[in-house]
Amino acid sequence: MLSKKWPKPTLTLTQLLLATALFLALFDNQSFFQAAFKVADQSSFTGIGFKCAIVISLIALFTALLSVFANKYLFKPFVIVILITASVISFFMDSYGVIVDTSMIQNMFETDSKEILELISIKLVLHILFWGLLPAMLIYHTDIQYQPFLKELSTRVIVFVLAIGVLAGAIFSNYKELSFVDRNNKHLRYLIDPNHAVYALIKYLKRSAHPKVINVAALGLDARQTTTWQTRGKKSLLILVVGETARAQNFSLNGYSQLTNPELGKEDIINFPDTHSCGTATAASVPCMFSQFSRDDYDEAKAEKWENLLDVLKHAGISVFWRDNNSGCKGVCNRTPTEAMENLKIPDLCNSEECYDEVLLHGLQAMVDKLPNDSVIVMHQKGSHGPAYYKRYPSKFKVFTPECDTNQVQDCPQDQIVHAYDNTILYTDHFLTQVIHFLQQNSTNYHTAMLYMSDHGESLGENGIYLHGLPYMLAPDEQKHIPFILWLSKGFAEKFGIDKACLKQNSAAHYSHDNLFHSVLGLMSVQTSVYNKGYDIFHGCRE
Repeated sequence: MLSKKWPKPTLTLTQLLLATALFLALFDNQSFFQAAFKVADQSSFTGIGFKCAIVISLIALFTALLSVFANKYLFKPFVIVILITASVISFFMDSYGVIVDTSMIQNMFETDSKEILELISIKLVLHILFWGLLPAMLIYHTDIQYQPFLKELSTRVIVFVLAIGVLAGAIFSNYKELSFVDRNNKHLRYLIDPNHAVYALIKYLKRSAHPKVINVAALGLDARQTTTWQTRGKKSLLILVVGETARAQNFSLNGYSQLTNPELGKEDIINFPDTHSCGTATAASVPCMFSQFSRDDYDEAKAEKWENLLDVLKHAGISVFWRDNNSGCKGVCNRTPTEAMENLKIPDLCNSEECYDEVLLHGLQAMVDKLPNDSVIVMHQKGSHGPAYYKRYPSKFKVFTPECDTNQVQDCPQDQIVHAYDNTILYTDHFLTQVIHFLQQNSTNYHTAMLYMSDHGESLGENGIYLHGLPYMLAPDEQKHIPFILWLSKGFAEKFGIDKACLKQNSAAHYSHDNLFHSVLGLMSVQTSVYNKGYDIFHGCRE
């Protein structure tokens, strides 16, 4: 008995092109339409004609763009890739409220496999299947009826011209409203899927294709510690903790209603409640905060050509070490002795997937006992990295309940998301207190200090936005407002001439990642031509 084969669908290239444009617009751009319609309603442009113009404009735009690639050998593979790509992007945009820009793509390429796996779920797989793979398979099995070359070419030109004409007609018939919306809501263009993401990917690949800088320019070769170091009597030790995804709003030190800092609240710390990051993702923030450039002047391509804070400290004769429990230092520690701690197998500190942040203290005493001179040890936390917040802390820190115990945070009630996140802050509070206790135990032999600053913040579902990584100008304050905490031993403050009462008095001022480079140099009494006292938080409080 012969098996019956299903007949293949047969379409002209124009029909398939229009069907694809309709599918991309109507199924993969829900975030764009929701945002555009919301803006329209808020601007009193509520007429059905205006909203229809937005829909027609997007369909016409996709039709015109697809026409450029509509030829016998290119169209099918191109559209298949676009459909699958758009399905992935639409899932994360619709589910988390993120925008896939160059910074987000860089973060994706530079993260580790464990973080990527945390983003994979049944919902993602099903979404890609129905919104990407099945339409792609349908196109693959479609028989396209091509016309002779010249006639097909002329048809493509006609379709392109008509699409541009419809696009222009839709725009100019509602020009006043559309120009107002576009002028005051630049973020809408970032939501067009997959246009902006493809543009951002090309931009990232183009930038990545440039030859890597091998010989970076020296920075602060004139750096030296002031002569007072000879009178301090013992070596100094600064532990610089780089936080991960911690937002200032959820620190009870800053007035948050839940007691997330019960241990630090008992320590003689100095808290700086008004501090902001220079980026909204680790790949951007960490290199920025260690660079000589302010956020306004920072550019990754420019910064990677220069040495950074760690190099300047070494030029001054200070030993520098980097301990990492995250996905790497993003190039900051390329010339610095580094220990990767995240894959260690230490009972109580690590599980089969990752290690808790206290692993950063493992074996530290043995390292400190061998320090040849003044030293700075950088600890890069796993911190509050999402979406699987519940994995970031040991079970005894599951204090705020019920918690969201899935990586699909968008499916959890917001209070459960906040509970899981607050537990990560509670554990960070404990970890930082353990760092302080470690330094207190070593204060007999060293002048000790701790400086903690997070790389960026996090959105926990406010206004339908989750995680982080939005373009800086569009990112909510939750992704930019970060914690900044300082602890100084009595000996460190006295021997380095730092007035702690003055620091506390000035702690409510506005600070940012711009202050880190110069403040660390100031804290360690490093003199160099690249030091700017205007950014040093200790300058006005030094005796």
